[in-house]
This record gives sequence, structure tokens and C-alpha cells, in this order.
Amino acid sequence: MRLLHLDPSDRLVLTDFPSQSIPPYAILSHRWGDPNSEVLFGDIESNAYHKKDGYRKIKFCAKQAAQDQLQYFWIDTCCIDKWNLHVSVPLTPQQSNWEDSFWKSNWFCRGWTLQELIAPTSVEFYSCEGQRIGDKTSLEQLVHKITSLPLAVLRNCPLDQFTATERMQWVEKRETTEDEDIVYCLLGILNVSMPVSYGEGKEGALGRLLAEIGAADSVPSIIPFSQNDHFVGRESQLAKLEAELFSDKQTTTFAIVGPGGAGKSQLALELAYRTRQNNQNCSVFWIDASNLDSLDQSYAEIAQKLNIPSWDDEKANPKQLVKFHLEGRGVRQCLLIFDNTEEISLGSPGLSGPQATNLMSYLPQSKLCSIVFTTTDSNIAKRLASQNLVELQHLTPTTAQRMFEKYLNTPLSESEQQEAKLLLQELLYLPLAIVQAAACINNKGLKVSEYRLQMDWQIKHGFKHSDEVTKDEPRGNNGNNPITTTLFISIEMIQKKDPLAVDCLYLAACVDSKDVPLDLVQAYSPGMDTAVQLLSKYKLVTRRPAESAFDLHRLVHLALREWLQRQEKLGQWTQHAIAQLLQVFPDHSDSNRSKWRRLLQHAKCAMSYSFAEGEDVEWLNLAWKTAMVLYSDGRYNEGEELFVQVMETRKKKLGADHPSTLTSMNNLAHTQKSLGRVVEAMKLMRECVQLCQQRFKPNHPNLLSSLATLAQWEAEHAVANLEIV
Repeated sequence: MRLLHLDPSDRLVLTDFPSQSIPPYAILSHRWGDPNSEVLFGDIESNAYHKKDGYRKIKFCAKQAAQDQLQYFWIDTCCIDKWNLHVSVPLTPQQSNWEDSFWKSNWFCRGWTLQELIAPTSVEFYSCEGQRIGDKTSLEQLVHKITSLPLAVLRNCPLDQFTATERMQWVEKRETTEDEDIVYCLLGILNVSMPVSYGEGKEGALGRLLAEIGAADSVPSIIPFSQNDHFVGRESQLAKLEAELFSDKQTTTFAIVGPGGAGKSQLALELAYRTRQNNQNCSVFWIDASNLDSLDQSYAEIAQKLNIPSWDDEKANPKQLVKFHLEGRGVRQCLLIFDNTEEISLGSPGLSGPQATNLMSYLPQSKLCSIVFTTTDSNIAKRLASQNLVELQHLTPTTAQRMFEKYLNTPLSESEQQEAKLLLQELLYLPLAIVQAAACINNKGLKVSEYRLQMDWQIKHGFKHSDEVTKDEPRGNNGNNPITTTLFISIEMIQKKDPLAVDCLYLAACVDSKDVPLDLVQAYSPGMDTAVQLLSKYKLVTRRPAESAFDLHRLVHLALREWLQRQEKLGQWTQHAIAQLLQVFPDHSDSNRSKWRRLLQHAKCAMSYSFAEGEDVEWLNLAWKTAMVLYSDGRYNEGEELFVQVMETRKKKLGADHPSTLTSMNNLAHTQKSLGRVVEAMKLMRECVQLCQQRFKPNHPNLLSSLATLAQWEAEHAVANLEIV
């Protein structure tokens, strides 16, 4: 975990401690002010924290920690790197006028401050002016009256002396910004580990928490989503899957295959919950197989959940740990669900190259394991699951109507039943289109007949698709994709209320569809957080508050890109996206690794657009930044391609001996050297030295550095050849 301290010059320094050697530290428990005034992790890294109002709290905390003989302290705003999706947060280390103010303090009403009150042995209270009021011991009677917490809790008795029900009651009078956080803030207090899933609602989060409590000491599982209360149909497919799980002498594999938006993930989710309910000795683990990073992270979470020895060793390989464990004797049955399996050979998000890993190497071989894949690609499905395919077709009209009615806030009147049947027919009974239509009807308070009029207009006058049909793109008899139609009906409605929300969609269409950081769209315009909340209500995006990000469904992303392309606006919006990426994309220093790893997939997507000559200046700058971080990450093959493009373009535009061109040439030579192509690297470095000699004076640092590098490489090469002889 990261802790703050002041160096001898009173500069704030962040230090990352491994879990085995964390020193004593203080925690500042506080209410967040204006987000723009709080000192964040990036402000500490860039030494830009002095001008922010929140710095006053940090100075106070540092001073008080020093008085308490503590060198280090922890503050959530600036010790948590929000770009790192997997960072650890300490869950547990962790009426006079003043009495009236103390009693009324919102600090006692917030969900996340509960653990900061009961976990530490020492809690001291200060006024906003820094005056000490008292501590948890001296004020325990007053704190007891304010919070209704038992005195034993305030005196740090072991929490397992209280039942889970009693501990859950401690948050009944507390509030959180996100509905689900009133449940998530109990995880540490209940000693439960489960993924957060914003958007599931308080009841959904509570249901998962209760299931985790029930299984905590018996069968560990990870299902990161709530069971879908609106799920209907697919009973024959579910019956087939349930009947054939664990039916082979080796690992049993199945593939759920169908077009985008058909409900593959929802079927897999229902299977996960039914398996857990009907087979209480079976672990169920949900795995994001969309890219290599997500896959590795899923395996790391499984290793932790199973408490496999060395799971917290940074040098350990989670894939090998989990495979070895699941293939071992005496292990219980285990269902693995690989969601979004669109490639057998996986690379990091948005990137390709020789570092790609075969998905098959992740699959354990055991008669106690069953594996289910979801995919849109029938060829991949056949390779992974042979004959065990579950092909999803459209919902039946009856099932589609049941689903539609479940998603509507208001029951359908008798007169609307026929309108609903016609609407569902036009939507091809596709679950994603049904969900989007219902969300729009709910938000605008429309009748089904009114929505059908909007749909008729959109089909006749709205967005027209190209003639090319992709393998997983649904089309009706009129040639329209119902998911696209419902999307643009919603966009028309949203445009009237919040045009910025539509701009947010267009920006997101020009980067990767998954994990779009709010910082990226807020760089374009403030207020994007509100815009994303509105888009979420229309079911066009999925919010991820814990990561300050959001996702677009793949088909929504594709439809937006096609529309922008047809309107000849894709280049314009891609330029906007690249400009915002340049604002938030950090340098290649190791301290920024978690940030640029998350942004790489978006940079790669934005750079895939080909600009006309003269319009690619910012593209070039982003390409250079991307190449540098790829080099820093040891992904030399991927970086080399970009370095070549940058070097050749700069040669053409700036000249062969321009300093920027020479820098690119130097970068490329180092990359070739790292790839083991030493002779080729020395040749390019000699060319770089010659151009530097033409451009710079003999004592110029660039020339001297290139000469020294070349001399070192030539000496190393000579020694290597001598050893061979």
C-alpha cells in the first residue's frame, strides 16, 4: 500500500510498501470537498498539490502525525491511484456549541467513515481549524449516543463477537453517494471479499453480500454481477447446460454462441446462480476473457479468493497457481465462465503482437471442472467446445413480451398489449434492443404507441446502414438494425435535455468501448459525470464509479462509429479524442505505469484512424508517447512499429537532422537493440551519430550521448564475437 510522508525539504513523498512491511501510520478520515479542490494521487506525483485548497488538510495531518511520532500517514484522496484498478485500500488497519456541531457532523452519517471509526485503536477528532476535540476513548459516550454503536465496538473488541446481522445494522442511519456503497462499505467489517458492481442497486448488492456471508466458510465463488431479476426464457438451453455439467472424465467445455445483444452473458449469469444454488459444493468463478490483462486479473482474484499459497507474491504467476490448484486432488467441483471470448490468441487491450497468449493455456484439465464460454464467433465456439454448443436465437414473442413488461416501470394497459407485440416484432425480439426501448419509454414517460411512432420515423428518415452486414449484426426485413434504431431514438431524446451527453457518446465511439475513463471525456468538457449518469439511465453505457470510468456495449460502439463515418464526422471526433488523450496521457515513467496501461487501449483505437497529411500532428505526438510507454513496458515489437512511423513522418516533415527526428531514430535503435537485432541497431545509431555531427556542436549533449551509446554497443558486440571465436 502507498503511504505519504514529508522529506527533509517538506516535500510530500509517496512510498509503496509491500504487505509484509507496512510501518505504523495515521489515517485522515474526512469528508470530500469540491473534487477539483482535493489533492489527488496525480498531484503528488507531479508536485502540483500546493495550490489546491485540500492541501490544508494534508499539512494538518502531517503535523499531527509527527506530533504522535508517526512518520507516515494515509489519505484516500491522494494515496489511492484511481488509474490502478487493482490497488489495495486499507479496510481495517483502519451541549455546548462544540458538542452541538460535533453531534450534527455529517461525518457520523456517511457509510465509508464507519470502518474508520471502529477499526483503528486510536481515533482523534479535530475541528476544521485543527483544534483537538478529543478521541474515541474520551468521547465514547457522546459517540455512542450519536452513532448507536455498542460501547464494546468503540473499545475495539473483536468484531466476530457480533453477528453479521448486528454488524449490518450499524449502517442503517448512514448514507452514501452511490446506492450500492451502503452495502460495499460493510465488506471489511464483515470480513467479506466480493467484486463491486455499480448499477446493480442496493438490493442486488445486498443479495450478493448475503450469499457471500453464507458461503464465506464453505464454497468460495466470484460472480461480479447480481442475479438478473428480469431474466426470462432460455429454459431449454439452461436445462441442457445444467444436465451436462461435470459429465466428462476431463474438463467439460460448452460455448454459448449468438449475435451481439442476444443475451449470451445473461444466460451464463443465470447458469452461474442456478449452479451455485443447486450445487452447494460447487465454486463458480466469472472470468473476463476480452483481453489478456482482464484474464490475468480474473485469475489473480481467483487465487486470492481460494487463498492459494503465494497468491500475494508479486512474482507469482496467477495462471499457474490457479491451474495447479484446480487440477489438484480433493478439490471441489468448479464452474468457470469465460465471458466475451472473441479471440483464442489474446494480447493486451487494443494491442497485438508476438506477446499474445493462447487462451487454451489458461484452461485447467480436471473432471471436476466445467467451463462455459460466451462468444459471437461460431468458429471460436467450435474450437473451444467442439460439439457442446448452445446457439442462441431470437426470443420467442411470448418470452420477449414478458421481458419487456419486467423492464417497464408502468404495467401495460390492455390497449397497449397489441402495440407492444408489434414493437417487439420490429425489435426482432433482441434482449439488448428491448432493454434500450424500455429505458427510453421509462425516462420519457412515453406510451408504447408513441415510441413506435418514433421508431417508424427513425427507420424512414434516420440513420441508414451500409450494405455490408457483419457476422453478428442483426438486421430486420427493412435492413435496419433494431439496436441501432433504439440507440438513435434515445440520442434524439437525450440531445434535447443534455447535448453534452451526446458529445460524450461520440468521444467514446473514437476510443475503446471498455473502461473509458471519466478524466478522458472531462478533458473535453467539465460536467461529463452528470452526462454519463444520464446515458446510464437510458442503458447506453454501464457506469463504473469505483474506477471513475464507464463501458459501452460493443454494438452501441460500432453503431456510433458507423454513423460518424457516414456523416463524415469520424475524423473530426477522433481528433477531439486524440487531443483529450494527449491531455491525460502521462510520460513513460514507472510511477505512471497503471495510468498509461489503462489508456493504451484507447490510444491504439484512436490512432487506428488514418488522417490526411497535415491533419496528423497530434496523432504523431500520441504515437510517440504510446511508443515510449510500450518500450518502458518491455513490449518492444509493438513499440517498434510506432517508432518507425514517427521517425519516417518526422523525416519527411521536419528533415532528417531535426532534433525530433534524431530523438525518434535514437528511440528506434534502442528498441532494435532490446529485440536482439544488435547489428541493425548499431547501423541506425551510426546514422544517428552522423546526423548529430552535422546538426550539433561537438560538445552538444545529444551528440555526446549518441557517441557513448554507439561506443558501448560496439564494444559489447566485439566481446560477444570474441567469445564466439
